[in-house]
Amino acid sequence: MTTTRMTPGIVPGRLAPGDYAANFADVAPPLDDHEARVAADRCYFCHDAPCITACPTGIDIPLFIRQIATGTPDAAGMTILHDNIFGGMCARVCPTETLCEGACVRMEAEGRPVEIGALQRYATDGIVLGEGHPFRRGAPTGKRIAVVGAGPAGLSCAHRLAAKGHEVVVFEARPKPGGLNEYGIASYKAVDGFAAAEVEWLLRIGGIELRTGAVLGEAVTLETLAAEYDAVFLGMGLGGVNALGIEAPGQRDAVEFIAELRQAADLATLPVGRDVLVIGGGMTAVDAAVQAKLLGAETVTIAYRRGQDRMGASGHEQDHAVTSGVRLMTNVVAARAGDGGVVLGRTEDLPDGGMLNTGETVSVPADMVLTAIGQKLAGVPEGLALDGGKIAVTGPGRTSRAGVWAGGDCAAGGEDLTVTAVAQGRDAAEDIHAHLTGGATPPAPVDAPDMRG
Repeated sequence: MTTTRMTPGIVPGRLAPGDYAANFADVAPPLDDHEARVAADRCYFCHDAPCITACPTGIDIPLFIRQIATGTPDAAGMTILHDNIFGGMCARVCPTETLCEGACVRMEAEGRPVEIGALQRYATDGIVLGEGHPFRRGAPTGKRIAVVGAGPAGLSCAHRLAAKGHEVVVFEARPKPGGLNEYGIASYKAVDGFAAAEVEWLLRIGGIELRTGAVLGEAVTLETLAAEYDAVFLGMGLGGVNALGIEAPGQRDAVEFIAELRQAADLATLPVGRDVLVIGGGMTAVDAAVQAKLLGAETVTIAYRRGQDRMGASGHEQDHAVTSGVRLMTNVVAARAGDGGVVLGRTEDLPDGGMLNTGETVSVPADMVLTAIGQKLAGVPEGLALDGGKIAVTGPGRTSRAGVWAGGDCAAGGEDLTVTAVAQGRDAAEDIHAHLTGGATPPAPVDAPDMRG
């Protein structure tokens, strides 16, 4: 945990009590029945649909949209959940504008894609927020698998393994499951406790035991898990944060700031600065900046070291930040703490991909600085090869150690997205199942057995 250097400007209760609920309302309210049918009717139902290829979980998007169009949204929801058990959260947080909607033929033809994300939410919410669980477990196999991390990768893996009849024990370091879905995304993207509700629904399949407060390397070790279980899947994400290199006023980690906000019972109790500076250019930076503004900060600035086209946050997220009142400053790096703020050094992107410090500086007033400059493994699991600071994997998540798989943010490759983590956990589960049962590794994910809907 980072320690905030408190300044007089960081105070709670900047807004009137009623403003918090309005500011943190659902940023993209769900479609009603009529809106969903109208949106579904815009789909061309392409035979060789580019939206499917663009989806990391390979959902049959034209099929589920046709099912909505013909008045069977529950069937549409099952089409989605067969491939992506976190289809409800992905509908809320996926950068659809760069994935399925970005590849939509309507986008190419008209500049306005089919609302795939909104339709996915419409189809899945009725199932995920309903009673019971539509997936049933296969016959018991007698095999036990340890999963480290109750985030999207770990729980996706656990659910698929449980559906195949295996017993799964999930070890989670935090007090609650969900990973970044629970602790790390903007509150206005998943309102009314949806992240927790989705996890509770997922666990209804049975065969999954959850143990919280279990930190790999402390409460449990990889050696112990490998000895006691038939297979191990590592999906613990990235618990460490990169250092900024300067001591700035009111400085703290943006991920920690978002987690505190997500878990707060009363947003009016959260302290926020008058002038907030967020260092970074990814989704976390945008989520932190927008929420600081919604908490009542007067000025919020995102400072990113490269040009705007190099920002990790999607164009949609950047636009959302600007329309929320956040100022974007690009080609600047934090140089040193200044009088009442931070001195930023100007940079220039070079044609070869490098970056030049120009020697020019600009001062930005800030009584609170949130750092969102990347995360790293909190500890290196023993005996595993690394690739770029993450766990090296081949194929469907196989690590350098036999019997150990990995996926999600802790594994090399991928795009650090919820949907990518879900796909990696699912595919690793298929490979683990094939390994434990002596079957051939399937060329592509297959549906969990004995499902209704």
